[in-house]
Amino acid sequence: MSTTDGDPLSRLAGWLRCTVCAEPLEPAGRLRLACVRAHSFDVNKRGYVTLLPAGTKVQGDSAAMLDARDAVLENDTYAAVAAAVARASIGPRILDAGAGTGYYLRAALAEHPEARGLAMDLSPAAVARAARSSDRIDGLVADTWQPLPVRTGAADTVLDVFAPRNLPEFHRVLRPGGTLVVVVPRADHLAELRATGAMLDVPADKADDLIASAEPLFALQTREHVAQALTLDDALRAALVGMGPSAHHGSASPVEDVETATLSVDVLRFTRR
Repeated sequence: MSTTDGDPLSRLAGWLRCTVCAEPLEPAGRLRLACVRAHSFDVNKRGYVTLLPAGTKVQGDSAAMLDARDAVLENDTYAAVAAAVARASIGPRILDAGAGTGYYLRAALAEHPEARGLAMDLSPAAVARAARSSDRIDGLVADTWQPLPVRTGAADTVLDVFAPRNLPEFHRVLRPGGTLVVVVPRADHLAELRATGAMLDVPADKADDLIASAEPLFALQTREHVAQALTLDDALRAALVGMGPSAHHGSASPVEDVETATLSVDVLRFTRR
């Protein structure tokens, strides 16, 4: 698959397969993709395609959650995490599963000037922002828990940053020897905010459990602990709570007195077996 040549529709199609029959998708008009069996899909004018199974009811992050995420990430609060993700990735084809607004994918693309990215997320609003943020990013609305509408072996790197993981499908869409980069929070990640009840707890052994479950499909290469003390103001406190899963579980617990918090995550780099 070419990641640099051709028109935008051809580049987008080059990542994708049909959700009905799994045949490759190809351009079939100005804003349409289709497979050889005539299953067709409209491409949004913003440069992304929605390939969700019929009847999908799950929803992605809301606009408010995306705004909170932008407030944190675009201020480079998590810049050390992005740098670690970029170092662990390889090009030239980088798929970000659960890409959100594309912050980590853009960091990886900056590390690999020849690379092209696919931002995949359940939220159309997130994918629209990611695709709009760089002409090197194609957009896909899809559900990570379902068979991915991505061609087998299409990616050199799959990124999964604070996102759901479908390890068998990640294995399939990666080329042999490709790289999987996963970021998981440690138990002390933002512990100062979690102690107030404003955020959900993190299991202490989350990274170890992932490494064990990935073993049949992926070989762990590196495990980097990224830690940093964050100085909080009112806006950053609210954004940190509002950007993640805790936003779905409203809490009346006060967080105004929390002035610092600990950024603490593991960045895991695997090779596809």
